[in-house]
This record gives sequence, structure tokens and C-alpha cells, in this order.
Amino acid sequence: MILLAQIINLVAQGYIWVIIISVLLSYFLDPFHPVRQGVNNLVRPLLDPIRRVVPTVGMFDFSPIVLIILVQVVSNVLVSFLVALS
Repeated sequence: MILLAQIINLVAQGYIWVIIISVLLSYFLDPFHPVRQGVNNLVRPLLDPIRRVVPTVGMFDFSPIVLIILVQVVSNVLVSFLVALS
């Protein structure tokens, strides 16, 4: 169970880095650049529902921050549950 908890934690941290990379690429690359589209294809399925709920404030989009927090919360809950089982 501990190994599974570590894997979940590692995947969650990796996905958080993908979200951060997606945000950074949005500042520097064209929206139709293949690298940006590839990263966005990983992030967009979870980011779009959050964007429908969380409004943008001026030109700032806080949905990636909300997604990072949700990924951390879900990861921590799953890891705590698995550690409690073992």
C-alpha cells in the first residue's frame, strides 16, 4: 500500500508540474504550437470545468491555481487513506 501511495503522490506532483508548464507556455508560445497543444491536451480536460465555475478577474485566470489545489487535496486524501489501510 505504501508503494501505491508513493506512486499516487509522484503522479500528482508530475501533473502539477504539467499544469505549471502549461501556464508558462501560454505566455511564450503561439496557441497553435505543437508543444503547447500537447501540454494543453493533458491539462484542458480538467481545467475547462473549473473555468466554467471560476470567473477570470481582469486578465488573470485563477483556474490553474484551483486545479493545483484540487490535485493536491485529492492526492493527500488518497495517500492518507492508503496509509491508514496499511
